Amino acid sequence: MITTEFKKFEEIRDGLLSHPLYKDMDHPEKIKVFMKHHVFAVWDFMSLLKRLQQSVTSVSVPWMPYETPAYSRFINEIVLGEESDEDGQGGYASHFQLYLEAMREAGADTEPIEQFIEKVKSGVPYEEALQQKNIPLTVQNFVLYNLELAGNGKTHEVAAAFFYGREDLIPDMFQSLLDALKAEGTSNARLEYYLKRHIELDGDEHGPLAERLLRDLCGGDAKKEQEAINVAQKSLRVRSVLWDGVLEEIRNKGL
Repeated sequence: MITTEFKKFEEIRDGLLSHPLYKDMDHPEKIKVFMKHHVFAVWDFMSLLKRLQQSVTSVSVPWMPYETPAYSRFINEIVLGEESDEDGQGGYASHFQLYLEAMREAGADTEPIEQFIEKVKSGVPYEEALQQKNIPLTVQNFVLYNLELAGNGKTHEVAAAFFYGREDLIPDMFQSLLDALKAEGTSNARLEYYLKRHIELDGDEHGPLAERLLRDLCGGDAKKEQEAINVAQKSLRVRSVLWDGVLEEIRNKGL
């Protein structure tokens, strides 16, 4: 990657990992607000992943072999874990489903995300479905950015958002949240399971796979590397704004 741009990226990443939101997760009502916003990031994560699956595997009928089976292997392994992981109760669930369970256990408001999903299922364009009064503007902008990228970005750009904006970031970010929950003594078994599972999978398995895929897709091409780091920076900035929105609602509620 371009050295100067990568240094800038690392500064943005460090700032995000020290965002004041993490230390503010000291009350169950604050955690409910956080989850109401964050569930949309859990959901749109899968669209980035599915775009990569479309791009580096064969999902067409009739099936055609993809020219780089190693890429297919990387992505299919990640899809297996994200879409049908062990649920900790003897069954299987997507990480989105696990998160909804954690929200219900916490008493968080699931209505915004569930209404949004139902609208999209019924054929309403996602851009229109997002325009609900109960979906904060920071959430709308975050989802719009990621779905636009998933739909129209170059494959290496999507891979950059997936790795730098998700897989590389999540273990450290979620560890901060987990530490805050433990310090507060807040009990939410499903949320803790979700966080621990992501820390484990993304740190040990999915992260390295996503990094290797991105590196291979860029192939040492300076233009692709520049485009990738630009997307990486933007992905972290929109995440930081998402966290700002959570804090704003917490403070507006006087929590």
